[in-house]
Amino acid sequence: MHHITVAARSTWAGKAKRLAVALLGAGLVAGCMGSNLGTLPGGAIGPADTTPAVTGETIGTGSVRVGLLLPLSAGGSATSIATVFRNSAQLALNDFQGADIQILIKDTAGTADGGRAAAQAAIAEGAELLLGPVFAPAVSGAASVARSSGVPIVAFSTDTSVASRGVYLLSFLPAGDVKRIVSHAARQNRRSFAALLPDDAYGAVAEAAFRQEVGRAGGRIVSIQRYKLSGTDTADLQAKTASLASAMSQVDALFIPAGGGVPAFVAQALTAQGANLGTVKLLGSGQWESQQVLTSPMLTGSWFPGPDKAGFEQLAARYQAAYGSPPPRNSSLAYDGTILAAGLVRSAGAQRFSDPVLTNRDGFLGIDGVFRFLPNGESERGLAVYEVTGSGAQMVNPAPRDFRAGS
Repeated sequence: MHHITVAARSTWAGKAKRLAVALLGAGLVAGCMGSNLGTLPGGAIGPADTTPAVTGETIGTGSVRVGLLLPLSAGGSATSIATVFRNSAQLALNDFQGADIQILIKDTAGTADGGRAAAQAAIAEGAELLLGPVFAPAVSGAASVARSSGVPIVAFSTDTSVASRGVYLLSFLPAGDVKRIVSHAARQNRRSFAALLPDDAYGAVAEAAFRQEVGRAGGRIVSIQRYKLSGTDTADLQAKTASLASAMSQVDALFIPAGGGVPAFVAQALTAQGANLGTVKLLGSGQWESQQVLTSPMLTGSWFPGPDKAGFEQLAARYQAAYGSPPPRNSSLAYDGTILAAGLVRSAGAQRFSDPVLTNRDGFLGIDGVFRFLPNGESERGLAVYEVTGSGAQMVNPAPRDFRAGS
């Protein structure tokens, strides 16, 4: 099999290392890219430069333009995310030597109208690919423009309702967490499952995936409870936990995807109601990646899915050194999106951002491990499984290195 590698070279801890975004698939032919013509040897004048002018901030000076759509003026945490993603894109271009892209940064304000305007501006200035937006309304707005222009989007939202062909989600999606943790539990001979899910859009997606994956694994579902949380009011969570307690003697795996204080609250409430959790494995999601969960003695021995941490730890150290503060976990999305764009320009020629290239079944290798885009716009990731230790987490099953093992 012929592998095309899309890579950057960077210096981490004083050593040259090969950064990881690789195109693992076969059959992509690297094409030759034309260059802009100006004054020719001997003083002859070539075709006039018709490249549109760029307004606003840019990163890089390459010949291929890529829009980066961020909620710069949304305020609060949204603006903080925008700053982190912008900085992560800058780090990526610093690491990818000779990247032939220029990133056009456009403000979405986090809204549908803002996403539409940002996409229009980027495309009018020659963007061939859009990275972002971050929030679902802005993705919808941007998509309404990008589709008619034939420009693909690699967005950072986790809301699969905005995914479609040509609008690909690079984020960590709920269904991927469910598939990984349920399949792992089943391989460890867990056969009877229950779930305690939030009664919201996330919970609905998680429930659909849970039902599908338990069925696929040959298990059975004993009970599913959906709860509402209103601020600090845990009355409904308490009631649904009580409803679940009577079924725990028939269960050997309980899925609680919510993070924060919910998992420990549920474990404590079940124990207080006489449930024997010694025979039940608690299963979580990527939301469990927090000190509140990882240091809880009530959750010691529980499992949850997540990406391999080594790549992000290196990225976080470089970000801290460059910008003086640790980045949030999702900063890797903007980094990988930027490296992906630069790598495809280098390796995939004129077809660099076409659907067949972006949806290659063998996928890509990034900071957080292997990932691939599906034709419906959703994505799959290779995730590891971790066990809560009470003082952190330890890996109990490594992330796959490719998608050839059956998915």
